Amino acid sequence: MTDDGDEGDGSDERGGGDDTERDDLAARRGLDDVTVYQPAEDSGLLAEAAVAEAHGRVLEVGTGSGWVAAQVASERDLDVIGSDLNPHAARQARERGVEAVVADLLSPFRADAFDAVCFNPPYLPTDPDNEWDDWMEHALSGGESGRELIEPFLADVGHVLAPDGVVLLLVSSLTGYEEVLDLIDAAGFAADPVVEESFPFETLTVLALRRA
Repeated sequence: MTDDGDEGDGSDERGGGDDTERDDLAARRGLDDVTVYQPAEDSGLLAEAAVAEAHGRVLEVGTGSGWVAAQVASERDLDVIGSDLNPHAARQARERGVEAVVADLLSPFRADAFDAVCFNPPYLPTDPDNEWDDWMEHALSGGESGRELIEPFLADVGHVLAPDGVVLLLVSSLTGYEEVLDLIDAAGFAADPVVEESFPFETLTVLALRRA
């Protein structure tokens, strides 16, 4: 999970917004750098799915440290670009060897530009009265529903996706799996699970989306 991306023993704890809960979540996800989201379980799942499914020119939205993008580029020898709202993340991704730009979701990209688009969205449901107001909020918080960035992403991704392209979207059970499937259907995509793993506090699934 990143600003746009690229993560208790209970969903109530994850839904809180105070510093202790945020730090506990960060510790469980191995986030030693509190400015840029670092690779965690969700990152590994998205990388696994992307290595299996991606082709052609690839975009990772919310690339964070660039770890997933680098895995795809290395394992598949594909042309991969990363984007992130967080300029610290874009810089760290470049240091990892990933071409990265500062961008708000898909805004700067032209039509049909990518054959695969990967996204590990911020999905932690967050009370609006308990926002953290820092870069890790952008990386983790999905707004009150957990779907605040998933909705505009799905509304726009068809524009930048090539006709035979695939979208790889990580979904957490905390975000409302069925609700996300409804959004996917409304956006004109069919969804198939690629990888899935359950943890004590959530289930993570990477869905491959293709035009219905």
